[in-house]
Amino acid sequence: MILLHALDPRAPLVLDTRELGRRPGLQRQVSLEVPAPADLGIEVLHVPEGSPVDLDLRLEAVMEGVLVTGSAAVELDGECTRCLEPIDDELVVGFQDLYVYDDVRQPPEEDEDVRRLEGDLLDLEPPLRDAVVLALPFQPLCREDCPGLCVECGAQLAEDPDHAHEAAIDPRWAGLAALQQDQDT
Repeated sequence: MILLHALDPRAPLVLDTRELGRRPGLQRQVSLEVPAPADLGIEVLHVPEGSPVDLDLRLEAVMEGVLVTGSAAVELDGECTRCLEPIDDELVVGFQDLYVYDDVRQPPEEDEDVRRLEGDLLDLEPPLRDAVVLALPFQPLCREDCPGLCVECGAQLAEDPDHAHEAAIDPRWAGLAALQQDQDT
């Protein structure tokens, strides 16, 4: 019988757990560097596709499947949501996920939230994606006290902290202001 897997064993984020067998308590440490998958992040802050992702993992055989515990270090690229300056940063995230053996049946209501081994293969991309995206700030800033841009002209307030505009004249009083200017001249 030939088993066809949807997972490609040569893919960088697909790991083979054959060494663990189905012997609970056996574990394996794995450290590797893989290229970042596409679209890892949010609109204003993301991990550049192909940039290195450093993974430190512990794969542990348990009764139900394989427990993966680890951390990932990634480079971030994006822009500040206040001043639009570029952001280059690093992020380290931790994650833990259980991959259930493909022949273990779960109740139907739990089955959709369960990650499954495909034969001896597991795909690390979904837990990596979840961990990275959930750790990203909703509104990334270049620095904590970023003053942003002037709402009237778009000037960088960090470069010119004393930036100001004349007070706007209320349009209802504009006619009187014009009279005042005529009287002054």
